[in-house]
Amino acid sequence: MTTRRVTQNDKALDAFMTAEFQIDAMLERLKALSDDHFETHPDEINWGDVGTLNHYASLLRQITDSAFKEGEHAA
Repeated sequence: MTTRRVTQNDKALDAFMTAEFQIDAMLERLKALSDDHFETHPDEINWGDVGTLNHYASLLRQITDSAFKEGEHAA
């Protein structure tokens, strides 16, 4: 019987997969919240809601710009 030693790559792969799972879970939650119009009713939307949503969009834009090398992260 052969035992396999855990390599640094195995640890890195495990950590990567954990982070990917966490991101996927966060994206699913955000999608569900978006599908529910961020828990707002159209008749009750105010400028505070707009500001909050713009803040969320700004944070997500930082992530997508970094991931896709756009915006300030463009080559």
